Amino acid sequence: MYVVIMGGGRVGLNLASFLISDGHDVTLVENDGNLCSNASAELDALVIYGNGTDIKTLEKANISGSDVFVAATGNDEANLLACVMVREYNVPKIIARVSDPNHKSVFEKIGVDSVISPELAAAGYLEKLIIRPKIADLIVLGQGDAELLDLTLENNKVIGKKIGDVSPTDNFIIVAIYENGDIIIPKPNMVLNKGNKVSILVKSKFSKDVMKKFTN
Repeated sequence: MYVVIMGGGRVGLNLASFLISDGHDVTLVENDGNLCSNASAELDALVIYGNGTDIKTLEKANISGSDVFVAATGNDEANLLACVMVREYNVPKIIARVSDPNHKSVFEKIGVDSVISPELAAAGYLEKLIIRPKIADLIVLGQGDAELLDLTLENNKVIGKKIGDVSPTDNFIIVAIYENGDIIIPKPNMVLNKGNKVSILVKSKFSKDVMKKFTN
């Protein structure tokens, strides 16, 4: 699947990372030089320095060949304009982030498939809307200092270990395990099994490390 993301801030960058790790092709468009440089250094993807509301930039990103377009900047007006322009290219799925929940209806009226408010969801949820991933969901808490990750255990380095030997740490804590649809409150002597789905509360800056620790 080919996804074009407009916006190289925290949400756009994390979303791109998630999709790339899940095997999808991504192009990121960002008009801030510093954010563009950071994204280029972090991502194994095409990063375009340009304005996502500019036709030439969109065509450079091969918008007509994309399966999904995500407007993920913190500017509702820019996101709205980009979505209007992208509709002309018949992109199968258009997703937009809105900073002001009151603007949600405007996006829906122009035919945006999914409109997400940062108060409700962020990068991981956008990814879930694109393709059901290994990381089922991600919620940004507070001012973005902490995230709640739902992960499926796949890494042999933690499989078979007791929760007490893995969590808690100063950076994360396993807060729930799901088995057969039931929520289980973790206890230190519980063993982590392959395929277990767990909820982990993690400091945002350590989220990528935690994802690598528990998944492949």
